[in-house]
Order: sequence, then structure tokens, then C-alpha cells
Amino acid sequence: MTKKQGIQTICTHVGEIEDTQFKGAVSPIYMSTSYQFDEVDVRRYPRSFNTPNQEGLSKKIAALEHAEAGMIFASGMAAISTTLLAFLKAGDHIVVQNTLYGGTSNFIREQFPKYGIEFSFTKGYEVADFEAEIKANTKVVYIETPSNPMLTITDLKGISDLAKSKGLLTIIDNTFASPVNQNPIDFGIDIVVHSATKYLGGHSDILAGAVACSEAHMREIWSVAKNLGGSLSDFMVWMLERSIKTLVLRVKAQNRNAKKLAKFLANHKDIKEVNYPGLKSHPQYALAKSQMKGFGGMMSFELQEGLDALEFQKALKLIKPSMSLAGVESTMLSPYLTSHGLMSQEERDSIGVTASLIRFSVGIENKEDIIQDIEQALAAVKKKAKQEVL
Repeated sequence: MTKKQGIQTICTHVGEIEDTQFKGAVSPIYMSTSYQFDEVDVRRYPRSFNTPNQEGLSKKIAALEHAEAGMIFASGMAAISTTLLAFLKAGDHIVVQNTLYGGTSNFIREQFPKYGIEFSFTKGYEVADFEAEIKANTKVVYIETPSNPMLTITDLKGISDLAKSKGLLTIIDNTFASPVNQNPIDFGIDIVVHSATKYLGGHSDILAGAVACSEAHMREIWSVAKNLGGSLSDFMVWMLERSIKTLVLRVKAQNRNAKKLAKFLANHKDIKEVNYPGLKSHPQYALAKSQMKGFGGMMSFELQEGLDALEFQKALKLIKPSMSLAGVESTMLSPYLTSHGLMSQEERDSIGVTASLIRFSVGIENKEDIIQDIEQALAAVKKKAKQEVL
């Protein structure tokens, strides 16, 4: 684990593979799926998560999250599902935050009953809401902060203290924050998972997941991972290493843009509500400020009554109405049709994911150009709504 180096140095150098033959400036790619088995210190195989490129990038992930060990997966859901199954068995119980990524929620609701694993979703995201759901057979507490797509904030230290007092394991999805803005392990959280497709990749061209934790916990995860087979190809590993080199530069630019755009939207007459932890009007602004180094590039908002969210997104010209998030380009989508589309209407309503909610992933474009695009799209959707009334 690297502690003394700055985060930009970690992004650039930790885990890189030295090109001893040609002295190239970047890590070489080892694309082989077959390695020597005898007279070697390590028997390497891609599904064992131990090829040279996999090992190198895992060190970088661990350093970024202030962890002892890291591991790279083929997707965020591969990282999440493998980690959960590593620490839960039939008869165990998990407490899950109610506001979180719909794919995780769907995995738990659909798959855990098959394995005899019990679960409870909290009724809120305060520490007391988690404590209320703990049972005698609870083993894990799972959180996400900021949450997708409501941008709720969960008290990292509070959850860690609660879990430790009960002998429970804590797991957090740190995707929305990224290691640039938040390091949960510093607050006592045990395991950090990421959809590396998002900020770690950052260019909308990589599908990957990541986990960071102690060596002891990683051994448990690896023992399941090698059987489930969710490893990432070495070419994608190399692409992800390349992308992480600019992680700090990208995320800080997105932080700056998002804070300005959140203020713009919050003061706009056509916007009903904005969810962004960097706004002082956010109910957990003080908590977010205490545990985040930056407020991130993600927000969600609702248009005023009578303005159609889908028509608004269709009218955008610069911002892409697109799936996923955290690329260098700004994107918007309707979570009730995408990230939370597999949830029931009742489940979506309970956490505020309405048909009018828009999730906004802020990119690195000039903020003036993003604002202009929003303004013209609002004008277009208002004009259409007026015509329909007439």
C-alpha cells in the first residue's frame, strides 16, 4: 500500500510494468492466456486474476483506496456480486441501503432467495435506519454514498462504528464519489467496490469493476472470484490503467463543472428540485463536506410540472441522452427506464425515482456550452407543451 505518494503520482505510476526490453514509457500488454506452470513462483492464469497486467492494475486500485489489496473484474456487477457471495451463505442476513444502484438491488432481490440469504432494505439512510434492521444472523451492511440516483449521503464513520460494535462487515459502492473525492477505508469501512466503467475508466469505452480491501478479506473474495470467472481481459486492463492516469484531472474538472451547474439548475424557474451534495440546500451538505474531498460530477433533478423529462432529453444537442455515466462527455437519462428499470414501481416510488427524475452526469465541456444546451432544450420542451395545450 502506497501512502506517501500523492494521488496524481499514484494514478500515473503505481502498478505500472517496466518495459525492460525496449524501455517504453507505458506498461507493455501481456495478452497471453497460457503461462509456464513448472519452476515458477506464480502459476498465472487470467481467471486467477494474476496475469502481469491484472496484478499491476490491482496495486494501483489498492493504493488509490488506501487499501492493502485490490482486484479487477469484468464489470461492476461482477465485483459487487462476487464480493457479496464471498461473505454470505445460506442462513445469513444482510442490511442493504434503500437508495442505491438498481442493478445491485435487483441482484439481491432476485438471486439471494435462491441461495437462502436473507436481506432487509433500510427505510432511510441514517445510521439508526441501519441499526433498526440488524438481526441476530446479520453478517454484512451494504451502503452507497453518494447514492445512485438520489445523491443521498450516508455517514461513513457512523456506519463503520455501528458495524464494528456488532461484529459486522461493511461494504460500500464508491462509484459515484471515486477515490479522488472519497476514501471510505479511512473512515473504517472494510471493503470498497467500484463500477470501474465509470470514473476510473472515464471515457465510456471500458466495462470493468474493482474491489479494494485488506489482504485477509481479499483472500475470501479471490476464493469465490476464481470459481465465478469474472476476470477482465488484459487488453481492457491495460486500457483501464491508461485511463486512470488522468483520473484526478478529469474528476476535478467534473467537480468544478457540477457545482456550478447544480447552482444554475437550483436557481432556474423551470427546475423543480436538484439533488446535489455540494449545494448548501442539500439536507446532508455538512455530512458530505465532512467525508468528501469534492462533491462529484453527479446530480439528479426534476423539471417543473407539465414539462416532459423524455422530451427535454430528446431536445438536447450537446448533452447526450445516454446510458451509463462519468465519461468526459455530459450525459442525462431517466433512471426509472434504465438504471432502476428492473425495480417495481412501488420500489422506485419509495426512494423517489419518478418518471420526471433526470440523472445528470456532468462532463468536462465548457460549462457555458452545457448551460446553453440546457436552456435551448427547456425552451423547446416548453414550446411543445404549450402547443399541446392549445
